[in-house]
Amino acid sequence: MALEFTLGHARLTALPSGALLWRNENLLCVSDLHLGKSQRMARRAGTLLPPYEVAETLAKLHADLEKYDAKTVVCLGDSFDDLTAGFALDAGARAQLAQLQAGREWVWIEGNHDAGRLDLSGEYYPEYAKGGVVFRHIAQANLPDNAPEISGHYHPKARLAGQFLPAFWAGGGRLIMPAYGAYTGGMRAEDAPVRAYLGGGAIAMVCRAERVLRVPLG
Repeated sequence: MALEFTLGHARLTALPSGALLWRNENLLCVSDLHLGKSQRMARRAGTLLPPYEVAETLAKLHADLEKYDAKTVVCLGDSFDDLTAGFALDAGARAQLAQLQAGREWVWIEGNHDAGRLDLSGEYYPEYAKGGVVFRHIAQANLPDNAPEISGHYHPKARLAGQFLPAFWAGGGRLIMPAYGAYTGGMRAEDAPVRAYLGGGAIAMVCRAERVLRVPLG
């Protein structure tokens, strides 16, 4: 079960997968895919992880796009674990990605891991505005023109039934999205430097199995 909520004038839907749906704009937003993390870790640290996270993450994205048929996709930064990992995507992953992009407007927002342009289709921006909402990778302390902001970067989590689970954080005209990638960790609200930006009435929308549950952000 997804969860609908309002950010500014936008009526949005938090999906159990960690994606965000904006039905009126026919837009799907995902954050922090970190594609190629296993490749980057092996290259830099010699740490070997099963190299399946790219296929798993793209399969999840395929399922969301099949279900909701969004015509615009916004990838909210850190889509790749670094630029080298992006250039190193194998032919199978590139084919998967090309299939997902076909017939859609595809927006890559630069993150701190993947600032720059890759040899992949789509439009590349430091930030992106649509329908009065600004999409950027890292939340800003001050919102120019008070425009609502959607960001990622912090891989937010929240406690529910004794577990820390991926969550959307919302408050203060901001939404911070959970990491969508298969090999991504998370940060608790009390540990996040951005916590003060969200204000006293902030909420978490926690992704648990096939449901999104709304709880106060402690």
